[in-house]
Amino acid sequence: MANVLVTSESRYPVKRKFVREVVLRTLKANRIGDKVEVSVAIVGDRKMRQLSKQYRGLDKTTDVLSFTFEEASQGSGRGPDGFLRLGEVIVSYPQVRVAAIKRNRMLDDILAELVEHGCLHLLGRHHPE
Repeated sequence: MANVLVTSESRYPVKRKFVREVVLRTLKANRIGDKVEVSVAIVGDRKMRQLSKQYRGLDKTTDVLSFTFEEASQGSGRGPDGFLRLGEVIVSYPQVRVAAIKRNRMLDDILAELVEHGCLHLLGRHHPE
């Protein structure tokens, strides 16, 4: 069974079960086995800007960031319990709201797109050049 750890700042009304289902659906669609762990964090723009500046050198917020765990990118990446820890997807909830308003879409639709996008990055799928 896959482990999906979802954290959210309390002021953001995120349905953790929904986020977990998006991750599981993405993993299944990409034929990823059961013993996998992914973390998803829902944060605000201040935290996202800090992470973007620290890891991308860009002093601005973004909608989603993905961080592949080092051991997952080297060798088997499996811990003693046999789980492959893929990494963490971080989503800016304020940017979800902005995109939903701009595109006239439901918040959950945008959130699902961003979580899936982040998971695909963890799996090594990146933007076309």
